[in-house]
Amino acid sequence: MAVLRELWSRNLLALCVSAYILLSLDVHARPANMSSSKDKSAATKDENEILPPDHLNGLKMEMDGHLNKDFHQEVFLGKEMEEFDEDSEPRRNRKKLIEIFTKVDVNKDRSVSAKEMQNWIVEKTKEHFKEAMEENKNSFRAVDPDGDGYVTWDEYKVKFLASKGFDEADVAEKIRKKEELKLDEDTQEVMESLKDRWFQADNPPADQKLDEEEFLSFLHPEHSRGMLRYMVKEIVRDLDQDSDWKLTLSEFISLPVGTVENQQGQDIDDDWVKERKKEFEEVIDSNHDGIVTMNELEEYMDPMNEHNALNEAKQMIAVADENQNHRLELEEILRYSEYFTGSKLMDYARNVHEEF
Repeated sequence: MAVLRELWSRNLLALCVSAYILLSLDVHARPANMSSSKDKSAATKDENEILPPDHLNGLKMEMDGHLNKDFHQEVFLGKEMEEFDEDSEPRRNRKKLIEIFTKVDVNKDRSVSAKEMQNWIVEKTKEHFKEAMEENKNSFRAVDPDGDGYVTWDEYKVKFLASKGFDEADVAEKIRKKEELKLDEDTQEVMESLKDRWFQADNPPADQKLDEEEFLSFLHPEHSRGMLRYMVKEIVRDLDQDSDWKLTLSEFISLPVGTVENQQGQDIDDDWVKERKKEFEEVIDSNHDGIVTMNELEEYMDPMNEHNALNEAKQMIAVADENQNHRLELEEILRYSEYFTGSKLMDYARNVHEEF
């Protein structure tokens, strides 16, 4: 079952965000959601720079409605997340983790409060935003060949199809002559989803071309309130089974209709269900009436919601707070290093004090 959950967490469901599908995957049968950007090779990232990313760093929920399993590591480590892995030297990782602890511990009392962790999470989220904006500048230049500060839908379509293996010059010529493009069914499906998303990012008055700011909304909907609302609408649409535009607990913990796992039946890992249930009841359903509205989900999805950051801080502290003082000491963070960094430290307490 754990294997199935891993497949789920790495597979993008067939929402409008099927635009996120990578080049080598079967779009129609099994879209994919790669849940960690550090898994991408440099070559793969270059090929897909003009595509909306398949994973939104620093967001608690993915575009497919699945909980981001790496969220707490992303908002604790920020850019340094890639430096921690199982193959890294334990002493080096321990030293790096101690350095992070000293930064979070602003008042230098050798413990981390919920407020300090909240501030740190907000800071790391802003860091993800800044990184996305820098990447967007490069991506925008790649799809704006004439450098006029706008990307038309046709310009983007040429670059997108080229990234899918089509001949760029041939596609550009056919579009210029308004000739029909012979696309396979899967590629056509993705193109339609992309175009719908493009129109959503195109601020009024709609002109089917995006400036750099609109293109940022297209690639990173978390940067735009309107696109965030659109993302929420798509998630609710695909999880909502009775079409009332609200989510019950049973709808939230179910797999969207049409996925391979759903078709094969109730083979869902118990831990996965418990995680979804806890998030629904304790965090998303803010008025605890058993129903999640689109407004509640939008607030939950908003990466700059400081109340959510505080909730996350408290949850992170609760995981490692062995002495139950509602704070984190260095030894506790080191003992639970796998939760905070994804890397398990051996002999976590050795030389702690002399390094600290």
